[in-house]
Order: sequence, then structure tokens, then C-alpha cells
Amino acid sequence: MSVASVAALRTAGSGRRCGAGSPQAGLNGGKFLMMQRRELVTKAGIALSVCCSMASAATATAAAKGSAQGLEMLPFKADGYNFWTWKGRRIHYVEQGAGKPIVLIHGFGASAFHWRYNIPELAKKYKVYAIDLLGFGWSDKALVDYEATIWMEQVSDFLREIVKEPAVLVGNSLGGFTTLFTATEVPELVRGVVLLNSAGQFADPNKPAAAAPAEEEEASNPLAKFIVKPLKEAFQRVVLGFVFWQSKQPARVEKVLKSVYIDSKNVDEYLVSSITAPTADPNAGEVYYRLMSRFMSNQSRYTLDRLLGKLSCPLLLLWGDLDPWVGPAKAARIQEFYADTTVVHLQAGHCPHDEAPEQTNKALLDWLASLDARSKPADPSLQAV
Repeated sequence: MSVASVAALRTAGSGRRCGAGSPQAGLNGGKFLMMQRRELVTKAGIALSVCCSMASAATATAAAKGSAQGLEMLPFKADGYNFWTWKGRRIHYVEQGAGKPIVLIHGFGASAFHWRYNIPELAKKYKVYAIDLLGFGWSDKALVDYEATIWMEQVSDFLREIVKEPAVLVGNSLGGFTTLFTATEVPELVRGVVLLNSAGQFADPNKPAAAAPAEEEEASNPLAKFIVKPLKEAFQRVVLGFVFWQSKQPARVEKVLKSVYIDSKNVDEYLVSSITAPTADPNAGEVYYRLMSRFMSNQSRYTLDRLLGKLSCPLLLLWGDLDPWVGPAKAARIQEFYADTTVVHLQAGHCPHDEAPEQTNKALLDWLASLDARSKPADPSLQAV
């Protein structure tokens, strides 16, 4: 029963007691009771109407959350879907559909569940895999040195051992960088690359050649090795420990997501939970420290121009032009650098596949169809004799 209903009943009950005990409990008392009863009926009717409206709204909201824009959504599973053992570590992945393979690779802090609106739709025509990178999602939080090469090797081995045929790699943000790196290292396993607001930097032509790695300098300088480095690491641990604690709070995650989703209707409990749940792992804090203190600082070692210079397959850019982090200028520069590039501009933020899944799915499926047509051998009957 709603608060309004309880309040109405209490008011009516109080009125009846006053009427019965009054010395004027005749006609006037009867009128008073009738007025109170009418008031009760009115309030109860309003309360019932409000309750029905709230129930209808809740039902509509639940339906919307279950299928944004009418799209089928990958069911959330707290225990994950499938697991593959790679170098002694459990790697989580989702597998659906049949046909030529597509591998989806999430961005920093996300997981395979970030492709919730893409997997079911793409699986109608293709064999779709979505993998959790080591250290993220439902994959093991391994205490290793996180370098870009570790995820490239993971995806390469996934293609060899699980997919077992050339695939199209699709990556968002950090996943886009990993996708591009993988395609340049094992071109025989990749027939196409799709980047959605990819991470990575172009080399600065005005910047002098990279100096010797910090490790080499520290090895030759006892003061840096035994005093400066330990103090620096201790400070970093304190700062990054606090940042990690803050960044895994659901309210904080929701706030950050809404800052990069221009249309935030898909920033819901499903999405927030898929990001915060893995942070409960005992090793999650240490993994975060290693990612932020090592991988991020060494990212410039693998520049986009260096990787694009080695790429040999068709490239599609699905770019959220309203991304506050990675704007359309980067997509334009990639297209200028690599000739075999198709660009589709989307009115979305950093994660267009989840913010605007209908547009993303259509653009991706259209490009995949053109890629399939390119790879088909010519019809002998149409060839000149």
C-alpha cells in the first residue's frame, strides 16, 4: 500500500472517531462522515492511479533496460560465459553465432559485456567472439608487467587456438590499439580491422629520439636505483591506491560514463555492474597500479604511425565524433596516413557501440558485407575468354 493510501485511511479513521464522540453526532455528523468518506475515496483513487502509473513506468523502464532501441541484449552472467586457459591463466570470452569470425575487444576498465547490444545482432550473420583482456573483466587479474605486447600476444594466441581462421578484429579505445597491434604482428590471422575511438598516439616529429629506457638509467645510477625509485613507487602506490578506490565506486563509474556518453540512456545498472564487479578481485588494485604506472607511461613506444605503416588489411573507423577524449581529428589523421581506410562518423561519444548500437551495428554489417564481396573469387563465367 502506498504512503498516500495509508495517509488517507488514517485521516478517515480519525474523522469517524471525532464524529461518533461529538454531541452533534446527528445530521451534521452524518454529513461530516459522508464528506470524509468521499475524501477517502478520492484520495484512495488518486493513490491507486499514482501506483498504477508508477507500475507502468517501472514496467516500461525495465523493458527499455532489457532492450535499448528494441535490440536484443546479451544476458548478464555473474559467473561469465566461457573460459580459455592461456599461459596458465583463465581468460573469459563470449561466443555466439555461426559464419566468418569477428573478435570484439573492449576498452580500458570494460569487458566483453560492453558489447551487449552488438553480439546478438552480429551473431545473426557471423561467428562472434568477445574476449576479456588479461587483467580486465572476468579474466584473471594476473600480477605481471603489463605492456602492450602482452595483450597482442593474448589475442594472437586466441585467434590460433580458439578462432582457428582469419578473423575481423573490432576494438574500442584500448581494445582498438590492441587490435591494430595484433593485425600488424600476425597479418595471416586478420582479414580486417575496425577501430572505434581507438587509443594510441602518433609520433611527434618535433620530439627528439627517445632516450635510454628508465630501467637502464636506474641500473647505472645507484642513487636512482636504491633511493629515488623506491620513494617514487611508494608515492605512486599511495596516490594510485586512492584513485583506484575512488574510481571503482558505482556513483563515480556512472559519472565518468555519463561524461563520455553524449546520450546517457544506456548508462544503466547492467553497464555499471559489469565494470565494478571485477574490481572486487583481491588483485584488482595491484593490477590497476601496474597498468597506470607502467603501461600508460610506455604507450608511446608503439605509435600509431609505426603500426599503420605495417598494416596490410582493410581498415574501418567507426568514430564517435562527440568524444571528449578522442575527437574526429584523430580519425582524419588515421585515414590520411592509411589509404585503405573507410570512415563512418557517428553522433556519439567514446563508446559508440554501446551508446548508439543501432548505428554502429548497421555500419559494421555494411562494411563486413563489402569486405566479404572483396574476398570472393571472381565468377569464372564473367571473366573474359
